[in-house]
Amino acid sequence: MASLHQLCMLYLFCLLISPIASNQIPQPYVIYMGSSINGNGGGNATVAESAAHLQLLSSIIPSQESERVSLLNFYSHAFKGFSAMLTENEAASLSGYDEVVSVFPDPILQLHTTRSWDFLDSESGIRSSLKYQHITSDVIIGVIDTGIWPESPSFNDDGIGEIPSRWKGICMEGPDFNKSSCNRKIIGARYYNIQDFSIQPNSDLKKTRHITGSPRDFNGHGTHTTSIAAGITVPNANYYGLAKGIARGGSPSTRIASYKACSKDGCSGSVILKAIDDAIKDGVDIISISIGMNYQSDLLHDTIAIGAFHAEQMGVMVVCSGGNDGPSPFTVVNSAPWMFTVAASTIDRDFKSTIVLGNGKIFQGSGINFSNLTSSKTYPLAFAEEVASDFAPLSDARNCYPGSLNSTKVAGKIIVCTYTEGAIPRSIKKLVVEGDKAEGLILIDEAEKDLPFNSGIFPFSEVGNIVGSQILNYINSTKNPTATILPTTEIRKCRPAPVVAYFSSRGPGWLTQNILKPDIMAPGVAILAATIPNKEDGSVPIGKAPSLFDLSSGTSMACPHVSGAAAFIKSVHHRWSSSMIKSALMTTGVVSNNIGRPLTNSSNQIANPLEMGVGEINPIKALNPGLVFETTLKDYLNFFCYYGISQKMIRLISKTNFSCPKDSNQDLISNINYPSISIGKLNRLQGFKIVERTITNVGSPNSSYVSSIDAPPGLVVKVSPKNIDFAKAASTRASFKISFQGKEEASRGYKFGAITWSDGQHDVRIAFAVNIE
Repeated sequence: MASLHQLCMLYLFCLLISPIASNQIPQPYVIYMGSSINGNGGGNATVAESAAHLQLLSSIIPSQESERVSLLNFYSHAFKGFSAMLTENEAASLSGYDEVVSVFPDPILQLHTTRSWDFLDSESGIRSSLKYQHITSDVIIGVIDTGIWPESPSFNDDGIGEIPSRWKGICMEGPDFNKSSCNRKIIGARYYNIQDFSIQPNSDLKKTRHITGSPRDFNGHGTHTTSIAAGITVPNANYYGLAKGIARGGSPSTRIASYKACSKDGCSGSVILKAIDDAIKDGVDIISISIGMNYQSDLLHDTIAIGAFHAEQMGVMVVCSGGNDGPSPFTVVNSAPWMFTVAASTIDRDFKSTIVLGNGKIFQGSGINFSNLTSSKTYPLAFAEEVASDFAPLSDARNCYPGSLNSTKVAGKIIVCTYTEGAIPRSIKKLVVEGDKAEGLILIDEAEKDLPFNSGIFPFSEVGNIVGSQILNYINSTKNPTATILPTTEIRKCRPAPVVAYFSSRGPGWLTQNILKPDIMAPGVAILAATIPNKEDGSVPIGKAPSLFDLSSGTSMACPHVSGAAAFIKSVHHRWSSSMIKSALMTTGVVSNNIGRPLTNSSNQIANPLEMGVGEINPIKALNPGLVFETTLKDYLNFFCYYGISQKMIRLISKTNFSCPKDSNQDLISNINYPSISIGKLNRLQGFKIVERTITNVGSPNSSYVSSIDAPPGLVVKVSPKNIDFAKAASTRASFKISFQGKEEASRGYKFGAITWSDGQHDVRIAFAVNIE
């Protein structure tokens, strides 16, 4: 328990000293300078830019501190800029230079931490994806994460063709990572300097840098997400006997480039920017980022948004996790329109850990444990507040807060803990009772009861409030209550599925309510995929070797599902732009579950677009969407104008002579050519609000489409024209207008619906969210 208490004290210490730390102590800052001069990086221009940046630093850093005149990270391919150690005053001084777009503290971002692909196939009703699995693909996914474990069977290159000649990347070596660690599957690997917090002897909170040493993954997150996106087909995959089956990525023949930019403690924003810049230069087609801040930052202070914009400008799609801070609204991150933002859902599989009470009652709790307990023996059962330590608040004890329990009273018992808002996470509760020699833990938590927690060999089960009340009633009504917790069993063909995961972050987007975010939903609960061999005490069942696969949950797992789906579509439609692929996936999203009813959230209510985006991905149907919405660079530059960024700054960002429309305001954001529609404010007293969209026909040239409207009560929706005949128009493009009006009697708040264009073979669905005021 000493290590746990030390961590808690260190955390409290950091909180105490951080407000009084001098703002003139040098800290890492990002200096963003817009689009690159030459757009191709390298050569003399790169050397000249680097020298110019150093000269810029020399002009503001005192000569006696000349050691700080250095570049921590340098960006030169798709965009310009650098990161450096600056004081607050120096940063403010730099922000006034004409060539600088923004200067901001280097943010610390967090990791947003099989059967899933088979489930997606079955839900589409089409099994034809099998014919695509053996195509040799030259599509390249760049995964920015914690690195990669190259020995995993998911990254074997048997049967994969030669590395694409257009690839310009490298395979960086280290003490534990050789050139031979890369192959025709893992065609590139890079690692970076990662900055961490550390406590110095003088008690100042400072940043120090260390070199991670190699692209090798020592966390497991990067290996897991990479294999979900593009792992090869591996038979007999399982996690210590659970989730047995074939593990495969969304595009098994797609190439992988790994960019190790994160440690288990987080990711430096400046390093993420460097990894994006390198990935674009190396020649990836898609960048997958299961990372984000705990809040949505402003556009010009958001490193992922900045990098993703320039990736899109260079023709590279960026797919991002939406965050794990649901179910509250306004929690979705990575919400700029040029980012493909992913929510998380369940699949039709669950993991149950059975609780058997001394009175014979049996309850199915959630959890993943490999304990050796059996139904033939029970153990004393106690509510945590009954075994509280002296002077500990009962609320702390109920939540199994560190230091709140009497270890003598806990030892040998199964402890029942609760979870209240703001309490410590399950992993800490487990460490607390395990450290006090408990026999097991039953957690009462309504919110996360359907999200299985992995407790290793320690007996654990989680239940909701109804079952929890029955267990507490048994404890209170019995002189010597007892119980046992059985090892986990797998439940297949669960219904309904998919369901929006409780933790998945929700819209509206903080940047603007006039772009619908998240965009789409994909599996993100208990996903089986490759991992690093974990030898940590208590994680490996007795007599077993460390597993090569793991079960993990989060929008981190949902994101690479979409990255893999996008790579799959790219492998068939080589010439499609990233916005066309994004549109194809969005307009074909699934909105019904495996019992044929509308998708729901974890509260069993019908899910809305602010929770799930347009619905669950359907990669097979997206291969043939009929129509697509092409969102162009002009749309994104207009977005900057409407968002309120000056024309001068936009020209610096884009290196174009772009001119903003004369009438630029936030309401016009709804008009950019996006595959969904969101209106943040619709005044019931101001008539119709009109938005326009342009569609491109990628199906039969002779097709004729008819529109239909699914509108909720209180909202009037009209489409003009109602029909589009591409044969008569003799063009592949057509525009239409949608008019929205709130009825006077309509209640305030968001209304949801969809417009669908159909030609008898395709149903092109455009989801909308309209906030009536």
